Amino acid sequence: MLDRLKLFAGNSNIDLARKMAEYLCISLGDAEVYNFSDGETFINISENVRGYDVFLVQSTSNPVDKNLMELLIMIDAMKRASAKRVTAVIPYYGYARQDRKTASRVPITAKLVADIITTAGADRVLSMDLHAGQIQGFFNIPVDHLYAVPVLMKYINEKGLDPADIVVVSPDAGAVERARAFAKHLGSNLAIIDKRRVKANVAEIMNVIGDVKNKTAIMLDDMIDTAGTITQGAAALFENGASEIIAMATHGVLSGEAMNKIDNSPIKELIITDTINQKNRRELSNKIKVLSVANLLAEAVKRIYDEDSVSSLFI
Repeated sequence: MLDRLKLFAGNSNIDLARKMAEYLCISLGDAEVYNFSDGETFINISENVRGYDVFLVQSTSNPVDKNLMELLIMIDAMKRASAKRVTAVIPYYGYARQDRKTASRVPITAKLVADIITTAGADRVLSMDLHAGQIQGFFNIPVDHLYAVPVLMKYINEKGLDPADIVVVSPDAGAVERARAFAKHLGSNLAIIDKRRVKANVAEIMNVIGDVKNKTAIMLDDMIDTAGTITQGAAALFENGASEIIAMATHGVLSGEAMNKIDNSPIKELIITDTINQKNRRELSNKIKVLSVANLLAEAVKRIYDEDSVSSLFI
């Protein structure tokens, strides 16, 4: 019974929240979330939350600062309305790439955002495929970190590909651990693309480490932003004899010229999830397929509410 659980959503990903509510067999909470004419965010919780276990679904995707502010104000509104516990469900955690000092006099914004969310009053955070695992340690409250692997794995298994004909490819050194785990689950080999980043959002592909000739290459990453890394990686795989290239990522940020790059690349399919709402985009490449992680997130919400183990969802 989920009689003391309430699920609310900000404006960033209402469709995902609705699917989660459907899985949980509850109604999505009633809240007004809009802006005054000068851009200020206003939130009014239209139902009683006193003593309830409240979960707020909000991806801090584009527009990042606006969506982050919505989340903070919703947390504050719930705390002032005497919610028993407030869990921030952040499917996509913006600012995650700013997780360390890469040069003198630069911020660690991922830590700053964690502090702000905690200060706003969140008691717990549920997120998916954080860009860097250490971000969990930036919070002084419990963080449940899920992975989209089960959803992506199911899609690949349903294609009926022979694991011997598959090679899982890490698009850079930072994604090797994720790619290795995926390859282990599939029973396939691993390859790595040696990448040298020239500057932010600009990458230069150097070479492919591993055998990809006549293989279905599955490139796996946590996010795709400008699509420079993934499309240059696909070109390198094609040049090294890969027969088919499938790209997979949890978060489809897809900014700038990402769509054009994907359309003009050797990538046959780009698989992303709905951690970021894609419906507001004017045009989505025909190569892109969006899978839903709503059931996975909703199951985690249910287990957190029931005080059950969430670790079995962490594969």
